[in-house]
Amino acid sequence: MRILDIIDKKKKGLELSKEEIKYFVDEYTNGNIPDYQASALIMAMFINKMTPEETANLTLSMAYSGKVLDLSDIEGIKVDKHSTGGVGDKVSLVVAPIVASCKIPVAKMSGRGLGFTGGTIDKLESIEGFKTNMTIDEFKSHVRDHGIVVCGQTDALAPADKKIYALRDVTSTVDNISLIAASIMSKKIASGADAIVLDIKVGSGAFMKTIEDAEILAKTMVDIGRNLNKRTICIISGMDEPLGFGIGNIIEVREAIEVLKGNGPKDLLEVCLTISSIMVYLGKKANSIDDAREIVLKSINDGSAYRKFREWIECQGGDLSIIDNISEYKKASRINTFVAKEDGYIGSINAQEIGKIAMLLGAGRETKESVIDSSVGLIFEKKVSDYVKVGDVICQIHHNGYKDINMIIEQLDKNINISKQKQTKGELIYRIIK
Repeated sequence: MRILDIIDKKKKGLELSKEEIKYFVDEYTNGNIPDYQASALIMAMFINKMTPEETANLTLSMAYSGKVLDLSDIEGIKVDKHSTGGVGDKVSLVVAPIVASCKIPVAKMSGRGLGFTGGTIDKLESIEGFKTNMTIDEFKSHVRDHGIVVCGQTDALAPADKKIYALRDVTSTVDNISLIAASIMSKKIASGADAIVLDIKVGSGAFMKTIEDAEILAKTMVDIGRNLNKRTICIISGMDEPLGFGIGNIIEVREAIEVLKGNGPKDLLEVCLTISSIMVYLGKKANSIDDAREIVLKSINDGSAYRKFREWIECQGGDLSIIDNISEYKKASRINTFVAKEDGYIGSINAQEIGKIAMLLGAGRETKESVIDSSVGLIFEKKVSDYVKVGDVICQIHHNGYKDINMIIEQLDKNINISKQKQTKGELIYRIIK
């Protein structure tokens, strides 16, 4: 086979065979296909779309490009969770310790920032000492001994997805249902979980812009899970404004800790409760999702979820003195504010553009080589439907001497609308697909 022939075939909109897809995945993973040819093929897949068979074959080829973990020797139903990515989405930092505190093992492999969304691994690595790179034996021992582990993608587990994921990030080929489904499910298959909960974001701050597309993606992934005997449930949740108040790596860690302590923004808490409840249900610790919600709330209220969070951070090398003094850790050197220029109600916040603004400040990656500043970002004091008067602070800008802060303020002004009429917030949880 030749990669040039495979590119040409997909460019013409033809269906690739299982063997052709496996050839591309294996050869690119092994470094025998350069980025520019891989980019051309991925763009052809993006533009001409992929059939269900192509999607399934890409998923399996990426999953089996490295080792596939066998966690059957660890007691209990191992449950994993994944989000398609959103602005201010720090849900995994909250959900993982909640579920683990309910005696359900959480074995999770996460990614770094993708486009305008933040990555769980970047957020965790903003905690000094926290280790996300580990061997398979270390991964399994964390699950066995602590009931929780979140690691980055390794050369051993789904290495093809790691390379393709990074390439899609910088070639504008992220928001494609087949590529998203294959990426997510390949990681879930490789990391050995028994059951999977998927949070599909929809709205201005998500890769899925419509409910219809989100449903197609959900059903695609549920079908993949079913065919592989992995119970999979998807929720479709709203992302028309940032989730919670904070955007930026250590800023989001602080907010996640507040939720685990029983505080924090109501929208973030609700999404975390919904996902945690489904995971506890799949872990067979409750007979229904409603019953599971009571168990989840108890874990927060009695402090066991936060205690599990501290245990998790410590067992992966994080400095607990940082966690105990997180409000003072890695503060940006400067704070500017974006204020209301008129009286009225916050009518809309363009979450995608807000994510891009945070990326400009250094909270995300513009290229594969970009270095993240974990201290910078945005903190909203007002959200959609909140009333503001002239001069009220809508958003804090945390930065380290950004060269053109006036441009940042202008961009915020363009993407935060103030209305004379109070606006109804969009749905937070649209539906659950089993």
